[in-house]
Amino acid sequence: MANSTHHKTDNNTQTWGVLGSYQKVPEMDLNSLLEPGTLVRHPEKDDWGLGQVQSNIGGRITVNFEHMGKVVIDGRHVGLIMVTDQ
Repeated sequence: MANSTHHKTDNNTQTWGVLGSYQKVPEMDLNSLLEPGTLVRHPEKDDWGLGQVQSNIGGRITVNFEHMGKVVIDGRHVGLIMVTDQ
């Protein structure tokens, strides 16, 4: 499981990072809309390829990525990108 890190920016905005990278958590939680079968991409891991949501329970999103396999994403820290043009 990936380690989560905390970082405070110059303007006192708090950001959270997963897998050693930082991303501001969006105000509106779009991850809560992800259902099994939805196609997604990780915003910072292009090499993982296209992923398909397997489950979304309590903000823990299980995704099966083309080149990474099954990964559990903590939706509080990573905003997955929904793919609609496939």
